Amino acid sequence: MLIMSDVSKVYPGGSVALQDVNVHIEPGEFVFVVGPSGAGKSTFIKMLFREVLPTTGSIFVNGMDILALSPKEIPFMRRQLGIIFQDYRLLPDRTVFENVAFAMQVIEAPHRKIRRQVMNVLDLVGLRDRANAYPNELSGGEQQRVAIARAIVNNPVFVIADEPTGNLDPETSWDIMGIFKAINDAGTTIVMATHDKEVVDAMGQRVIAIEKGRIVRDQKEGAYGYEV
Repeated sequence: MLIMSDVSKVYPGGSVALQDVNVHIEPGEFVFVVGPSGAGKSTFIKMLFREVLPTTGSIFVNGMDILALSPKEIPFMRRQLGIIFQDYRLLPDRTVFENVAFAMQVIEAPHRKIRRQVMNVLDLVGLRDRANAYPNELSGGEQQRVAIARAIVNNPVFVIADEPTGNLDPETSWDIMGIFKAINDAGTTIVMATHDKEVVDAMGQRVIAIEKGRIVRDQKEGAYGYEV
């Protein structure tokens, strides 16, 4: 599912973001990536969908050598993933339904299938009754639910989330994590970078801890391990 071998990243100017990272994530796992600010978590996450390239090493996602992809192949690779950000990245001039449907329109899915599948995922995230609302009419938690629906509408086998609860209050964060748990229970692999200690400790999933660009801990049923 995901294999990172001897991956290092040195940014221009000499800043070392990751060093000698080796990770193997199996299909269906739920993995939290944790560590102090500036540890290299965001670089790690961005490498999974080729937004950042390593300086050395290899990365395979869903059997694809993502470093060998041509520029034309990269968008097709990303369409096989579900990618969720802290800042939602919704289209402000489109409704909830249209934001989610856009991900299917890009792959030229049939109109009837789009209608059915979008409403199914809006049911999953509890937003069927908000299908015609615009992003500026939604709470932060509702906007994140739309972002999740958009990420999973094409049934990806791999979901990547970068601080998805970072802007949310604790109660809303738990609601969002319930959705992620349901997605994972259905077989989807999830890799999530987070600073949310309570969530990580309560869920008891695999935890990869990064400090100063190196993996210092990789535990099944792990804990956050840092004071907040």
